[in-house]
Amino acid sequence: MPRFKSLAAASTATLSLALAGCMGTGSIPDASAPITQSEAQAGAEAHPQLLAEFGGAMTGSQAQYVEQVGKNIAVQSGLGNARESFTVSLLNSSVNNAFAIPGGYIYTTRQLVALMNNEAELAGVLGHEVGHVAARHSQRRQAKAQQNSLLGAAGAILSGILLGNSGLGQQIGQTFLQGSQLLTLKFSRTQELEADELGIRYLNQAGYDPKAMATVLQSLALQNALDARLMGRDNASIPEWASTHPDPASRVQTALTKAQGMSGVTNRDTFLTRIDGLLYGDDPKQGVIEGREFIHPELRLAFTAPQGFYMINGTSAVSISGQSGKAQFSLAPYNGNLNTYVQSVFSALSKEQQVTPSSIQKTTVNGIPAAYGTARVNSSSGQVDVTVFAYEFANDRAYHFLAITPAGQASTFNAMFSSMRRITAQQASGVIPRVLDVITVRSGDTVASLASKMAYTDNQVERFRVLNGLTANENLTVGQKVKIVVRGS
Repeated sequence: MPRFKSLAAASTATLSLALAGCMGTGSIPDASAPITQSEAQAGAEAHPQLLAEFGGAMTGSQAQYVEQVGKNIAVQSGLGNARESFTVSLLNSSVNNAFAIPGGYIYTTRQLVALMNNEAELAGVLGHEVGHVAARHSQRRQAKAQQNSLLGAAGAILSGILLGNSGLGQQIGQTFLQGSQLLTLKFSRTQELEADELGIRYLNQAGYDPKAMATVLQSLALQNALDARLMGRDNASIPEWASTHPDPASRVQTALTKAQGMSGVTNRDTFLTRIDGLLYGDDPKQGVIEGREFIHPELRLAFTAPQGFYMINGTSAVSISGQSGKAQFSLAPYNGNLNTYVQSVFSALSKEQQVTPSSIQKTTVNGIPAAYGTARVNSSSGQVDVTVFAYEFANDRAYHFLAITPAGQASTFNAMFSSMRRITAQQASGVIPRVLDVITVRSGDTVASLASKMAYTDNQVERFRVLNGLTANENLTVGQKVKIVVRGS
């Protein structure tokens, strides 16, 4: 299926093993050592899986620009003697994320690039990730037997909230992360600060303004806070780059202190010109989130999340989260029997303890054949209900929700289950992507007037300020280039 396919649970394990291949019991190279053969091999094995998880590598002039900047900053690390030693990928993902893996593989999502405001910030983020690789942080975390899987900080999305640290909680938590674009390495605060410091060093060596590390961290902190407000939460715990790389707000001042007395270029106008037209937010090929609606124009389906819940869209799953439960929408292999399909989803959760529904009921939802079942499960923090609700869209194609709620609250998602529907070709064609439009401030333009052109119905001014790195009291100047988000063609 286009951009929405099942990922076997083994794929993450394979990826973890691939990266662990260069983390043996031998000595770990220091930060000035070039890429080793084992590191290169491990990175080459993991690279295709990471691309698949994050929507694939983008092509074209924008991807080439990111590649050029990334390679230029990576060579400052000494990991490789030539730009060809590195593979830099711009990922087609609406999640704010960036990472690098052993072997010289560096990644940033288009969404994170869209948040940046100059070339030095792009170089700073990529330099920070290269710093993790140069310092062999992943190997050191592995060697100390600390928690360091590719499931990152979000590994306890369910287990920490509803299931405690039980084996079942970890299993279901990992299941919910499949296809959620949250694969990332989690490092200690000390390692984050060391990567910041290395990134600042690389910026200085390359002739960039090292203060860009602080400004991009500030933008990330503001975006995290805005996302939290938009989703009705009191904290910025969205599992994206800014939270898997802990506490960007508190690191801003540290980065500024490290960069004190240094100067260099930012290449702001060049950067903004080069990213003009960049896809922003969800790619319709992966489905889009519009408020509480998820719409997939290619798969011709849509559903509505419950009031007070937020969604995160991935290449092969949609996560739905709220205070009273979690759910994920995805698909699995289908042989034409909905009962068997529902049972297979439950079976995939039964590694630690048996998860079996009391019964499987058949029904019809908006003309779509459906089946569902709920299992009561014991966990370290009490009993929970696990529900699987599946829909047959064709003889060889079915989709399902996997939901978890505190015991007795399985009805939390009933309205969402009942909202699943097919959409018409006309409705599908009406799904138009958002893109960045870089414009030049003219006389009479204000933050409010330009923000009103943003392709959103809410929080336009706040979105505009965060997107352009503007403080609450900062105004525009004539001739300044700024970004707005508009509907594409």
